[in-house]
Amino acid sequence: MNFSAVSDLLISAVRMATPLLFVALAELYSERAGLVNIGLDGLMAFGSLVGFLVCFWTGNPFLGVLCGALGGVLVNMIYAFCTVTLGAQQIVYGMAINIFAPALASFIYRIVFGVSSTLAQATLMKTVAIPVLKDIPFLGKLLFDQTPMVYVVYLLVIVTAIYFNRTKSGLNYKAVGEYPKAAETMGINVVLHKYIACMICGFLAGMGGAYLTTCYVNTYSDGIVAGRGFIALAAVIFGRWSASGVLLACLLFGFFDALQLRLQVGTDLIPYQLFQMIPYVMTLVALTVFGSKIAGPKANGKPYYREER
Repeated sequence: MNFSAVSDLLISAVRMATPLLFVALAELYSERAGLVNIGLDGLMAFGSLVGFLVCFWTGNPFLGVLCGALGGVLVNMIYAFCTVTLGAQQIVYGMAINIFAPALASFIYRIVFGVSSTLAQATLMKTVAIPVLKDIPFLGKLLFDQTPMVYVVYLLVIVTAIYFNRTKSGLNYKAVGEYPKAAETMGINVVLHKYIACMICGFLAGMGGAYLTTCYVNTYSDGIVAGRGFIALAAVIFGRWSASGVLLACLLFGFFDALQLRLQVGTDLIPYQLFQMIPYVMTLVALTVFGSKIAGPKANGKPYYREER
């Protein structure tokens, strides 16, 4: 076995799992409040553009990620107003975000840079090695010699797990997604929690999109998200709506994404499109096997009307 090749594959898997994990956590916070947001691709697309533009103009990838996250919040407030305040169908408006946000991002890019075959390039975020830990054989380079965004997302997994399972605020948050009417009678502001969920969802999804153009590649192009929002949606189901489960699911999907790239390089006999299908096929398998057997929060996808108490 080629140890170096396996190591490179796993390092690539961790990096490819990072944007998935940001967006899967975004959906986890949304669904725990009873909001099914399938507009993750759109939020990522807009966040990736905003992150790229800010990084291109300022040369600061960290500022780009922050602005990309705020861009995700801005777009998701459209979804929040329509679904929470107006009680509209969540699936319909999530799909509308998937259509609107990438088109808006593409339009803005062409306004700024014009129609050109040459893509503008920005500064990529550099890796930060953690002293001592980076020298651990195998695990050092895999876990402790990454970009700061990788460390941030894994820290977010820990914080999310503690928040939902060990804090009163987290239990109140989950109550909104399970029994909103009962939660309201206990003094929990359901509508406020749903808006907060939309803000968190937009922030994390936008951050995941900005990761693509500040840490993964140094340019923006149409279709850069490549369906990662839907893979993240499957990861939430596959991970049983828990932070640890979502982490494992994203690492698995990230591994298959990295694997398909390695397979493309390894052979010329098989069309590369077949290898590109691997992550999406695994997504369909996960949804088929687990999607029908696992139930999420009981009020998921259902509009809440305060006057119906």
